Amino acid sequence: MKFKKVLSVGIAESKLEPRYWGRIDGLCEKRVMLSEGSSEIKKQLSDADCLLINPFVFKVDKSLIDAAPSLKFICVLATGYGVVDCAYAATKGIAVCNIPGYATESIAELAIAVLLEYARDIEHAKQMARAGNYSDTPRFPVYELKGKKIGVIGAGRIGIRVAEIASAFGSEVFYWSRNKKADLESKGARHREVEKLLSECEVISLHLALNKDTEMFLNEKRIGKIRHNSVLVNLSPNELVDFNALEKRLAKGNLIYIADHTDEMAPEQIEQLSKYEGFVPYPPIGYQTIEATSSKQEIFVGNMENFLKGTPTNKVN
Repeated sequence: MKFKKVLSVGIAESKLEPRYWGRIDGLCEKRVMLSEGSSEIKKQLSDADCLLINPFVFKVDKSLIDAAPSLKFICVLATGYGVVDCAYAATKGIAVCNIPGYATESIAELAIAVLLEYARDIEHAKQMARAGNYSDTPRFPVYELKGKKIGVIGAGRIGIRVAEIASAFGSEVFYWSRNKKADLESKGARHREVEKLLSECEVISLHLALNKDTEMFLNEKRIGKIRHNSVLVNLSPNELVDFNALEKRLAKGNLIYIADHTDEMAPEQIEQLSKYEGFVPYPPIGYQTIEATSSKQEIFVGNMENFLKGTPTNKVN
């Protein structure tokens, strides 16, 4: 069994290795690739039975689903799938699949890495040495992670792994999720209501998927609760944080905000936040290890293959 027509939107050729495109071509009679801004999208959807999307640049709402009467399958090239109206797709008999867990280790390790880089002032130390300055005076007081209170918001795969690594450093780990996690608590982490976690912890690591319930999760009230001189690490979507409230807090000079989804921020937002020393931006490197990149592509194409076999994997609706 094959798809009659696969429509790919917002996925550049470079996003997949040639061998994976080859496997996709073997699963369909025809493949059409469009940019997210193409005026041809609805026209090409009219007879497509498979839609592949980059959710960071393209949304699938009710109107697009209605424009695709033959559509059977939507495959999202990411873990987050909130840009797809999954409930409406289900009423049309359309399966939606995502790519969970492919970058768990990659992102969790980066969360700890950027925290260590800040805590030990590593960037400044490298700049000093490259300039020929080998003095032993750091720019700010540096500190160890051992004994620090680290709060993890979101106890999915990545949040759990961050908690595990932080525990290995000897940190005192707290977490918030809608449901308590017995396996995580058996490793020493303790559940806290989110407001209490924000006010108590010296480091907060945010790991929530973006959906209608988590958008602006860190709103003005919650950002105001964050303990003074804490570090907030956000390797999740920017939409989880109230931008205006974040800027106001950074302006006070008592919060460090470390983020890596800068490619999804508007240039003017980057410019606004860059005025503050507490803003520590990174390019989107969380998921770009060799291992994660390979796993992502394998799961993506595997979802297509398994759907055609009648045994869908990673179905979210």
